[in-house]
Amino acid sequence: MNNMNFEQARENMIKQQIRTWEVLDEHVLNLIAQIPRENYVPEQYKQLAYADTEIPLGAGEIMVLPGIEARLLQALDAKPTETVLEVGTGNGYLTALLASTARHVISVEIRPDFSETAARNLKDNGIHNVTLEVGDAASGWEAHAPYDVILISGSVPVLSENFQYSLKVGGRMVAVVGESPTMEAVLITRVGESEWTHEYLFETDIPPLRNAPEPQHFSL
Repeated sequence: MNNMNFEQARENMIKQQIRTWEVLDEHVLNLIAQIPRENYVPEQYKQLAYADTEIPLGAGEIMVLPGIEARLLQALDAKPTETVLEVGTGNGYLTALLASTARHVISVEIRPDFSETAARNLKDNGIHNVTLEVGDAASGWEAHAPYDVILISGSVPVLSENFQYSLKVGGRMVAVVGESPTMEAVLITRVGESEWTHEYLFETDIPPLRNAPEPQHFSL
């Protein structure tokens, strides 16, 4: 595809996939229109950059559907004054979207090779307000807490309370919670020192975060 084809594909994706996923926030739509998703897709899958399909990243990891990415961004509503924690950098596409709306993004990836790829992608696309760190953040990442916004990019069977306590009062977090095939995207807002609200956004089924805490299963 040439650049003209990618631009048309991006426009079609927004009309046919993003808007139909109830993403109507013009700021989010403009972000997605401005950031070339194909620049973050593995070379062999670039022709699928704007398709309504999961894209393999290797090692069992994927880019989730564009509609899911957009719904998560819309729910988080990151502001230019805010600091974001992203758990699971992947190829850096969601990192770039978050960085283009927030003050700074701290993104933690358990796989060093993924983090290196994301670093190249972000640099090549002029995204600089990001700190990439390598580590296991499946149960929390308190190094720079508290955060205004937290995004957990893989699913978790159970959500560690560490994340909720790492939010500032007024802070928001989105996580996909549950076990395949039944998971729900949840928006959690910290409204007090020991008080949070939960809003269930939509059902989905995405790969689990590596080393995510497992629920206790009791047997007689």
